[in-house]
Amino acid sequence: MAIIDYVADIDGIIDRWNKQPMLCPRIAKVTVNISVGAATERLSKAIKVLEEITGQKPVPRRARRTIKDFGIRKGENIAAIVTLRKEKAIEFLKKAFEAVGYRIKASSFDEFGNVAFGIKEHITIPGVKYDPEIGVFGMDVAITFERPGFRVLRRRRCRKKSIPRRHRVTREEAMIYLYKEFGVEIV
Repeated sequence: MAIIDYVADIDGIIDRWNKQPMLCPRIAKVTVNISVGAATERLSKAIKVLEEITGQKPVPRRARRTIKDFGIRKGENIAAIVTLRKEKAIEFLKKAFEAVGYRIKASSFDEFGNVAFGIKEHITIPGVKYDPEIGVFGMDVAITFERPGFRVLRRRRCRKKSIPRRHRVTREEAMIYLYKEFGVEIV
């Protein structure tokens, strides 16, 4: 199945973006997460892998609650996360899409156009070599889309309480953006 199966009027949407640049969506941030499940040396290796792949220092994340079956205690570091923006985000996405074969499921998109997908093994990313001391890690990649002007929701002065639905990025627009910019096939 192609993107045409999910979006009827691709050319109409792209024409509207060209006529009104404030409607054209953009990538606000890319979040990369590796969850290990315990504060062991494996977590430090995951942090090392994330730093090598993204070029930024990851932040460890703590468990929100205790889960006895998995041996997780509240407050214990169990994951590492990196947030990429602007050029670093685009460079990483090019590598990440290559690792998944430029294919994303349509069910990976939410109603506001955000998309999340997984990479089973970090060694499938181009330029990353297998190191037996580190091992193999899977990771989650989440892309957040927004339109120009969305900042009014987060700014400090004269903040708006909500953004109208028409100014939010739709699921179809995010699909078109990824298809147009990166050549990603929606399956």
